[in-house]
Amino acid sequence: MSETQEKSFQFPSNKNEWKRYFNYRFIVRNIPFFLFLSVLAVIYIYNGHYADKLIRRIGTSEKNIKELEYEYKTIKSEVIFRSKATEMVKAVAPMGLMEMKESPVKLYDSMPPIK
Repeated sequence: MSETQEKSFQFPSNKNEWKRYFNYRFIVRNIPFFLFLSVLAVIYIYNGHYADKLIRRIGTSEKNIKELEYEYKTIKSEVIFRSKATEMVKAVAPMGLMEMKESPVKLYDSMPPIK
């Protein structure tokens, strides 16, 4: 590279030289880049809000799942408790039903089955 090209790539050391680079032509020429940066900023903000909303929904779902799990376990234990033979006898006693004391008898149609 020549010396003139090297000088054009050097950073300005004076504040007034910076003003020379940020003029109307520079801004107009870089409008697509500024728009691109604006779109990226909007997407970044949207992504943050979406993540927060998703985390809140996941927390709510986990809470509902825990409540349903506790309800399931409670109902299951009640069903198991009520299906015991002693509890069944207590439940049907008001209807006049009682537990059989003797073994059941087999009834045959007309002839006993062939063995």
